[in-house]
Amino acid sequence: MTGILNNNIFLIKEHVGIFKAANNYDVYDPKTGNIVMECREPNLGFITKMLRFTDYKTMTPFDVQICTPDGQRIVRIERGISIFVSKVTISDGEGKSLGYFQQKFLSIGGKFDIYDNQDRLVCQLKGNWVGWDFRFMDGDNEFAHISKEWGGIGKELFTSADNYVLEISADVPENHPVRKLILAAVMCIDMVLKE
Repeated sequence: MTGILNNNIFLIKEHVGIFKAANNYDVYDPKTGNIVMECREPNLGFITKMLRFTDYKTMTPFDVQICTPDGQRIVRIERGISIFVSKVTISDGEGKSLGYFQQKFLSIGGKFDIYDNQDRLVCQLKGNWVGWDFRFMDGDNEFAHISKEWGGIGKELFTSADNYVLEISADVPENHPVRKLILAAVMCIDMVLKE
């Protein structure tokens, strides 16, 4: 696993644009202000691009890749066409399955169940997309928190509504696969719930 995933705090900035069809993000280390990961949709087809500008945007498929700045793939996030609820599959840089997310049908505020590659429930993403406050929970244990509130070092990077912070609990072991699942889920919140 790439050592950068053992950090516990990441600042995530979405690329914004008027005619933007692809979902693109930069992930920063708040201590240094450097980009440590890039999240891109490099294989977006023409029809999908056109549908992204319609009311069918949340139903479109996606193939998002999280890579290091030098191009080493860390995580791949894929979803086919979604009608009612999303099932998003996650694989590592070599294509090995890490697990998947299953959106809860008719959930209020947004909710995902996150499973490993053995179909075991790892944790749940619960939260409020209006206030952009999400938590990865396993019972009463919080694995991570996503918020638009940030007051630490790197605050100058955190200036628009399209930015947020991911804080992974120090209780999540280094090099644990759940770190990749959490990072992948963060990139899916906008695409599946908010938009």
